[in-house]
Amino acid sequence: MALLQVSFRSHVLGMSSSMNVLLPSAPAPGAPDSCPPPHRCLWLLHGLSDDHTAWHRYTSIERYLTGRNLAVLMPNCHRSFYADMANGYRYWTYLSEELPALAARMFPLSTRREDTFAAGLSMGGYGAFKLALRQPHRFAAAASLSGALIRDGRELKERGLSEDWRLVFGEGDDVPPQDDLPALARELAGSASPRPALYAWCGTEDYLHRHNLAFRDHARRIGLEMTYEEGPGDHQWVHWDRQIQRVLDWLPLE
Repeated sequence: MALLQVSFRSHVLGMSSSMNVLLPSAPAPGAPDSCPPPHRCLWLLHGLSDDHTAWHRYTSIERYLTGRNLAVLMPNCHRSFYADMANGYRYWTYLSEELPALAARMFPLSTRREDTFAAGLSMGGYGAFKLALRQPHRFAAAASLSGALIRDGRELKERGLSEDWRLVFGEGDDVPPQDDLPALARELAGSASPRPALYAWCGTEDYLHRHNLAFRDHARRIGLEMTYEEGPGDHQWVHWDRQIQRVLDWLPLE
């Protein structure tokens, strides 16, 4: 694998930004298959207090990719909840439109739906599901680890994140419709759009556990298929390092 640390100017955000990319290494010159097909792509999203370096720093994601022919793109989206913020920047537009176009110009990535996936932890799990639910024509699968699968801000505000909530979602307690995962799931379930495969894991001691159970039950009620797993654990990297291996095994890479 090659680790690429990419700095560029985002026109959507109006500022410089960064993204780390893990790219399968090219074959040696003259070796068979010297012009491989474009790589399948996993958008791997960080949590609220992390950045684009976190997955590579705190897990062995590069080692886990050995032999999978999968490129992993890890963008920096700050504390945005991957949303076009009510009082801030247009991170949803940045993530869902500008970055894929930029990456396709920079790297040999497949743009086929069956080759495109999303995953993330905590806030990133929320972002990964939002990508799949809002753009089911682009994503074949999405995975959430300890995802912030919330639909109102009361608990986050109690945890001292009132200002984050206000900046991202506005003054009220409810998530706006375009960012409301249960509403997006219901809309997808009632449509003729393709349905991405969904996977969620959460630790049973995690403060987000009950939100993950609520989303699981909601998905079952509306007939949206989702693989749900849980186990002992709280909101810690030791669990996400283990579970990202499970995600890679689960992805439809064959």
